[in-house]
Amino acid sequence: MTPLEHALERTVLICATRKTVFRFFTDSARFADWWGAGSSIEARPGGAVRIRYPNGVVASGAVLEVVADERIVFTYGYDAPDKPIPPGGSRVIITLRDHEAGTLLELRHEMADAATRDHHVPGWRHQLALFAVAAAREQHRDAAGVIDRYLALWSEPDPAARRVALAALVTDDVVFRDAFGCTRGRDELDLHIAAAQMHMPDMRLGREGDARQCQGTAIADWAALAADGAPRAHGTNVFELAPDGRIARVVGFWRAAGQGSAA
Repeated sequence: MTPLEHALERTVLICATRKTVFRFFTDSARFADWWGAGSSIEARPGGAVRIRYPNGVVASGAVLEVVADERIVFTYGYDAPDKPIPPGGSRVIITLRDHEAGTLLELRHEMADAATRDHHVPGWRHQLALFAVAAAREQHRDAAGVIDRYLALWSEPDPAARRVALAALVTDDVVFRDAFGCTRGRDELDLHIAAAQMHMPDMRLGREGDARQCQGTAIADWAALAADGAPRAHGTNVFELAPDGRIARVVGFWRAAGQGSAA
């Protein structure tokens, strides 16, 4: 192999656990999810790496090193002779580190010349964004369910049941902000919900439309419904999700005048 004296380095924070992130380097279906249909990987030293981009370009290489949930190294190059890197002609090193917001992915792509390195900068910027989206989508596949259970808690009449459910749904230091509330911590949020129930008895909250999630941030519209089911207010919540899937931060926006709190 030609000496690999030039390296492209990039770091990306992914809102998912290291275990979830690493699966995308050990399972061909997940590997193809962020590279393109037909891509595959054998996650063992000497295992084949094949990448088929959506535009038909094919790259290949071999796995050199695997440390479960921490590191994978593989060679990389293009099958077509007119491309700048021959099959196996460069080396990709992926390292995963724990971060309070998820997993810090460190990429190092070593190649033979600076021009080829610079040519691959936008490609890796794009590809790692696709990867972060795919990993977060798997980690937070129940985001809609988490949001629905959270909204339902605003009408939970049993304080003990509400506290148990909150522990499962939000982090200890959850932050809540809207036009009527400004709290930090699970206990403060619980007290705020109790106060909202006192001022808005018999009101319940329900999601309207789909919940949308991208890289650990989710958006959902909601309606506040009276006992007879008639809507009394509408709003939109932005949720920041923790790596374990719980809610770490909520910002609520009202879309209609009303008293009380956007959940």
